Amino acid sequence: MAGRVEALSIVDALALELRRRVFAGELTHEDALTEAEVSRAYEVARPTAKAAIEKLVGEGLLQRSAHKTARVPHLGPEDVRDIYRTRAHLESVVLRALAETRTAPPAAAAANAEIAAMTEADPLTVVEPDMRFHTALVDALGSPRTSRMFGSLVSEVRLCMVQVQGKQLLTTASIAAEHQQILDAVLAGDGEAAVEAITRHLGRARERLVAALGGNPGPEATLPEPA
Repeated sequence: MAGRVEALSIVDALALELRRRVFAGELTHEDALTEAEVSRAYEVARPTAKAAIEKLVGEGLLQRSAHKTARVPHLGPEDVRDIYRTRAHLESVVLRALAETRTAPPAAAAANAEIAAMTEADPLTVVEPDMRFHTALVDALGSPRTSRMFGSLVSEVRLCMVQVQGKQLLTTASIAAEHQQILDAVLAGDGEAAVEAITRHLGRARERLVAALGGNPGPEATLPEPA
């Protein structure tokens, strides 16, 4: 029997488009979104615009002021550090567990192969497969609660990644190379090597983004990228 095709409501379709623009870096914290502007730009009713904006507010992708103006959250250096360190702690636990059973999920390998083929592409196109790589690792643990914990970080992680890639702080080749190091360590059953690899991987991105946002970068910013 064929699967069911779920039709998107107008609200969902509009939220999807606004979400795409946020993740593509087309909307930043400098851009103000009001119900009236979204209604006019997309030719939808104001209640529809309001509902779509509220969806993204609920996801943490927009913040709404008392005057009904929504903006992409402005992440400062310490916000970036907190986001990256939180995910590093979570992913390190996951990698040690996966290494015990030498479980490297095919979905993570497929996502990284996609990244490796993007060396000539716009750096922002890496964001989506990069998220799929890390999400596949977490989901491979088979713990719905751990996946939900990681999912609660996803919106802010994406906002960071959009800036890392938009500012070209990492090369696509180095991202793919370090992802492969993580997978190889897991397959070899070496959890500590996997954790070291992801610590370098996330630490370099974190501190380079901190510097780009005007903060004082830590030594991880100068770590050499893998060939």
